[in-house]
Amino acid sequence: MLPYITRLAVISGLQMLAITILAFLVIHLAPGEPTVLQQDLQARATGAQRETLRQLYGLDKPLHVQYWTWLNRIVRLDLGRSFLPDGRPVWEKIRERIPVTLSLNLIEVFIIYVIAVPLGIFAAVRRHSFFDRVTTVFVFIGFATPDFWLALLLTILFGVQLGWLPISGLRSLNWEYLAPLAQVWDLFSHLILPIFIGAFGGLAGLSRFMRGSMLEVIRQDYIRTAQAKGLPARVVLYKHALRNAVLPIVTILGLSLPGLIGGSVIVESIFAIPGMGQLAVQSVFARDYPVVMGLLTITAGLTLVGNRLADMCYGIVDPRIRIAGRKT
Repeated sequence: MLPYITRLAVISGLQMLAITILAFLVIHLAPGEPTVLQQDLQARATGAQRETLRQLYGLDKPLHVQYWTWLNRIVRLDLGRSFLPDGRPVWEKIRERIPVTLSLNLIEVFIIYVIAVPLGIFAAVRRHSFFDRVTTVFVFIGFATPDFWLALLLTILFGVQLGWLPISGLRSLNWEYLAPLAQVWDLFSHLILPIFIGAFGGLAGLSRFMRGSMLEVIRQDYIRTAQAKGLPARVVLYKHALRNAVLPIVTILGLSLPGLIGGSVIVESIFAIPGMGQLAVQSVFARDYPVVMGLLTITAGLTLVGNRLADMCYGIVDPRIRIAGRKT
């Protein structure tokens, strides 16, 4: 088992290195530099001042030298400093945004799995029933509806016209002066629309995926054998079929970790939520290379960690994988 874990660690390290190289190249190939954007805001900016900023940020050096300098900092767990005038450490800017993004997305993932898995199971067991047709229509609507369009539509309806829900931020301006219960409701009301938008598409897709996986398992010979032996339908469904049908869902759970950042870009931008997604958008427009690379590194790390967690969960769900791992 130890050689297997060592091999996975080496492969993950090489994958991480390749991802950072590609990300570094793509970012620097984009038109525009932070020095250009900053100097354009100043009417009296000169070429000498722009060149001074390029030297200060290290942008005058060859690309491979810039990457090597960045890589040396990453090895020391130093993400560098922002190119913006505040010059704050990148990790400090990301750290204050992480709790917001993780909290929102963990709630979304929890809601998606709690609702989608039972929906997929019931739709598979009651195939071609009225319930199955209704969930099929729901899935098509979920896939076809863009998140940004649905967010704007619900914002106009519930926030502007009806005035039932707030449409920006996490708290009202007078939050500190509200009673404790009123503070809880104020926070909850700010989260309703962002969480619904974030969970809507994932809920539709995962429920359909669970339905397909469950249908494939139900058709297997060992399920028909268990039914022929006279086992109760509940035992056949939840003990034999579900345990094997949930394996692909474990894979999706592991790969959903990078979506904690990527999926928040639209929601946090529309609802002005101070999370990592909003920070990513602002950093890309400002050509703030250290912040963008820091966010991409964290996202890539989450992706690799998600893959490894999926492998571990496979071993928990399917004992055959654990035995194969010991033999390896």
